[in-house]
Amino acid sequence: MTKADRVTAVLLLVFALGFTGTALKYYPYWSETGPGQGFLPVWLGGGMAGLALLLLFRRGRNEAIEWPRGEGLRHMLVLLAATVVFVSFLKTLGMVISTAAYLAFVVWYLGRHRWWVTLGVAAGAALLNWLVFVHWLRVPFPEMGVWIF
Repeated sequence: MTKADRVTAVLLLVFALGFTGTALKYYPYWSETGPGQGFLPVWLGGGMAGLALLLLFRRGRNEAIEWPRGEGLRHMLVLLAATVVFVSFLKTLGMVISTAAYLAFVVWYLGRHRWWVTLGVAAGAALLNWLVFVHWLRVPFPEMGVWIF
């Protein structure tokens, strides 16, 4: 384990414990109807703390991780750019359409699948997102904004 691994693990552990403590301080973990607002943040913080401890106490070979080159670097940069475009279009196109377009591009670009697979994955994931968050959980998604031509 390198010094950078230890520093990263300690910083992640401190962040995770602070995240969990803040969630417990400001949000109820449980309510009369079930899990409260702090339920998910507490479990996320606990998961982060567990991963930090695994990193801190891991044993084994210390292999250097290389930066991607060639096609791997191109894929990484294209996906980073696609993610930036996805986020920038959220207010204009809305969450459902932006998600479908982003996933269609990713499945097409990385998977090189047939068009019907690409559209099926994109439409299915967008529909599932809408069903879970908008319909069942009533979480407001960014909706399609005003089109300016």
